[in-house]
Amino acid sequence: MPERELTAADPDYIGFIQSVNKSTGIDLSQYKEAQMKRRLTTLRTKNGYRTFADFYSAMMKDKELFYEFLDRMTINVSEFWRNPNRWEVLRDVILPELLTRSKRLKLWSAACSTGEEPYTLATILADKKILADCSIVASDIDDGALAKAKQGLYLERSLKDVPRDVVSRYFTPQGAMYEISDTFKKNIDFRKQNLLLDKFDTGFDLIICRNVMIYFTEEAKDKLYHKFSASLRPGGYLFVGSTEQIFTPGKYGFESTETFFYRKK
Repeated sequence: MPERELTAADPDYIGFIQSVNKSTGIDLSQYKEAQMKRRLTTLRTKNGYRTFADFYSAMMKDKELFYEFLDRMTINVSEFWRNPNRWEVLRDVILPELLTRSKRLKLWSAACSTGEEPYTLATILADKKILADCSIVASDIDDGALAKAKQGLYLERSLKDVPRDVVSRYFTPQGAMYEISDTFKKNIDFRKQNLLLDKFDTGFDLIICRNVMIYFTEEAKDKLYHKFSASLRPGGYLFVGSTEQIFTPGKYGFESTETFFYRKK
């Protein structure tokens, strides 16, 4: 059944979408409905609410429930060096190319979740001895995820793909957790941002947005690719996830170079 028919058939859910959008600016209709509705239905029933209307009312009064909603909505599943060979391409091919134009790169991790992605980038820059000269912005819509990112504490399983020498240099064991060096916390500007609603900064050399676009509708993806392109300098790169190939990159002023890397013309 098409997504629009699903929505029309469930006034309780469409009312929830409208209420959330009005009160928070988060437009759930821009996400694939079947996935989002299933995820939020599980959350609603787990907390004992029969309808989305009741769940919304409770969510507006209970900050912890609202944060739980954001966690579920934003799919905070992340790890360091996710798909390691793509990070190796970034390290060995993309960054050297960018550095031929400027030694002071402006970089953005969009939808950064709990920080594994921008911290991965920062460790690579540190190994190249250019971290202090670069600007890294990391943004997410979820306050809870951003708080965890700023704290910089991670379970060992999040580091399973990190080269062992990188772990030993930049992480400190803290009981069952590993804490990233304060140097990296100080070099990343964590910000709250709604990708669909907020304006983007410009002049970026690299934008990383991975494993997020798959949850958006085609219309939302189209809007975001145009916004990302406008935010990049000519020659800058967009780095996407392993299931997020852009099939018509030229439409957005991109050209495909390495797999899952798109250069702005």
